[in-house]
Amino acid sequence: MSAQWWEIALGIIAGLAAVYAVLLLALWAYARRHPETVGMRDALRLLPDVLRVLRRLAADTSVSRGVRIKLFLLLGYLAFPIDLVPDFLPLIGYADDVIIMALVLRSVIRSAGPDALRRHWPGTPAGLAVVERLAGLPAPRTGSSDAA
Repeated sequence: MSAQWWEIALGIIAGLAAVYAVLLLALWAYARRHPETVGMRDALRLLPDVLRVLRRLAADTSVSRGVRIKLFLLLGYLAFPIDLVPDFLPLIGYADDVIIMALVLRSVIRSAGPDALRRHWPGTPAGLAVVERLAGLPAPRTGSSDAA
């Protein structure tokens, strides 16, 4: 049995490499199909405000428990040093963070509503517009009588 340990280890490593390759391919395909969301450069500029709004939404008790759990998991993923795509890789290093953040934001806003995002947004209106686009919300109509 001890002579087969390396076969098991090799199988585990090969399986993890295959899953990693599939996830990279999925991230690449998503980015190619959704070029309208937000460029990585714009998303990285907004990172401090996005992290603040995620933390505020996670602490908001009026938001459902499921949404808060998703937000805590996202914050944990963003804080964890090991990513799907290593951050030291140029251009694509932070792509997984941006895409996963966009997917979680879309899910959170579908559950909590766009008003929760707007209520907790700490940044500029232009930054909020970018985050709303990242989250898949339609562009706000001009001429609306929203009083913020």
